Amino acid sequence: MTRRRLHLNAFLMNTGHHEASWRLPESDPYAHVDLKHYVRLARTAELGTFDSLFLADGPQLWGNLAQRPAGALEPLTLLTALATATEHIGLIATASTSYNSPYNLARKLASLDIISGGRAGWNIVTTAGAEAARNFGLSEEPPHAERYTRAAEFLDVALKLWDSWEDDAIVADKAAGVWGDDGKIHPPRHQGTYFSVAGALNVPRTPQGYPLLAQAGSSEDGKAFAARYAEAVFTAQQTIENAQAFYADLKSRTSRTGRDPGHIKVLPGIVPVLGSTEAEARAAEQVLEDHIVYDHGVARLESLLQLPSGTLELDAQLPDDLPPESAVEGAKSRYTLVVELARRERLTVRQLIGRLGGGRGHLTFAGTPEQVADQIETWFTRGAADGFNIMPAVLPSGLDAFVEHVVPLLRARGLFRNEYGPRQTLRERYGLPRPVNQYLSPSFV
Repeated sequence: MTRRRLHLNAFLMNTGHHEASWRLPESDPYAHVDLKHYVRLARTAELGTFDSLFLADGPQLWGNLAQRPAGALEPLTLLTALATATEHIGLIATASTSYNSPYNLARKLASLDIISGGRAGWNIVTTAGAEAARNFGLSEEPPHAERYTRAAEFLDVALKLWDSWEDDAIVADKAAGVWGDDGKIHPPRHQGTYFSVAGALNVPRTPQGYPLLAQAGSSEDGKAFAARYAEAVFTAQQTIENAQAFYADLKSRTSRTGRDPGHIKVLPGIVPVLGSTEAEARAAEQVLEDHIVYDHGVARLESLLQLPSGTLELDAQLPDDLPPESAVEGAKSRYTLVVELARRERLTVRQLIGRLGGGRGHLTFAGTPEQVADQIETWFTRGAADGFNIMPAVLPSGLDAFVEHVVPLLRARGLFRNEYGPRQTLRERYGLPRPVNQYLSPSFV
């Protein structure tokens, strides 16, 4: 029997996930637009034999420019550059189904998969927030359920486009003067509620068939969507009990759709802050917290909780009369996570901002490499995770430390690979089959 192996994804965010990371003496405030910075990070993650790296994105200017480095290089462009600087690591880009067209995005992702030799992934997001909506001619964001309905049709069209070439459509018969077989091209001719797409993709079928499909929504709509489509799920959980419940629920939902639950990998986020001793790690965490500008944190928290400006008091707890999740049209699951964290631990607004400063609701853990490895092993072996989204608080030093000190411990415990081995696609590394072309499936009519 093949032993179950841990998956590690490096979630890279400019100077690090902690909002005050850019203020440290070691940090470069311009790193978010420096290709060399990202090449260094990608190569470090590849040195640590990570399965993949991941870039978040959104079609709007994030937050307040005073708070932290804002703006970001377009992820598919950046990952194409990183594909030429790496050999093995998977490259996962975030792209919205709300503010893209299926044909253009399917073409870009297929191109990245071909250029990288089968290492592309797509983190599918529906994009919450009125700011993004107004950048695309809308006065407000579409309702939560509508965004997921559109996303489902978007995915169906993208899959048809990626399958529109059979694998052997290119004949390349010089003697006969025949380059390709038109009979092996299948235009989608899709007519739906949101999209009308007639022609076949103008890029051949890719090494993976189509990119690894990742998704991060944990609301009811998000989990239903993930069960139908996702192959990797990025989630935020604060306790092992909540993580176990999410894990079991998502695997069960996936099975009920007729899919193999082993073909969906659950990857909670963890923000590790390392020290040679626990006291040293907590001191490093405190340095970061001391650099938080609380005015920024209050504004961000009021926005998340959909409260009027000036509602929250730093040294008071959250108001008792917050709106229910059902009334939230933005990031529903993150809203619930933050409110439950504050209520469960009876945190003041100041304390809550400190807890969110490192990972925006993801689990933050300060400790020795052994303690971090213990935490990862416990969640992995007790049905809470198939792997982890590693989110260093400070970059590049946090990723360096994780690769140098935690990865060897995971290897020694038999949880993680020692080397990449033969060249694999990203799907193969995640233990996923190459998808059968739907137009060749026995069920296709």
